[in-house]
Amino acid sequence: MSFLYLAGLLLATFSMLLIDRRFRLFFFADPRVAAVVTLLGVVFFLLWDFAGIGLGIFLMGQSRYLTGVVLGPEMPLEEPVFLMFLSLCTMIIYTGAARFLGHRAEQSRLRARSGGGS
Repeated sequence: MSFLYLAGLLLATFSMLLIDRRFRLFFFADPRVAAVVTLLGVVFFLLWDFAGIGLGIFLMGQSRYLTGVVLGPEMPLEEPVFLMFLSLCTMIIYTGAARFLGHRAEQSRLRARSGGGS
């Protein structure tokens, strides 16, 4: 039993939360909304996984990096943790990009008003 993949997922999640904390993008901007959005993302992707597993499309495979804990047929413990990381990462990137593009647009408007070039 190896916890390497699970540990990597948790480390990556912690790293994304540090970025989130620094810039207050998602959980640190509105924890209640972020929790709901993350939960909805995980549920959506779990349903997607269950459909794929039921159709025989998704298979767990074997890896020495997995814990070996199985939550259901073809559903390793690491899968919901990965889906949580995926949802969290997506929302942090989305909110960060939206903030960056909004800031850039505001800077362009300010330059246009002041008569500045490029």
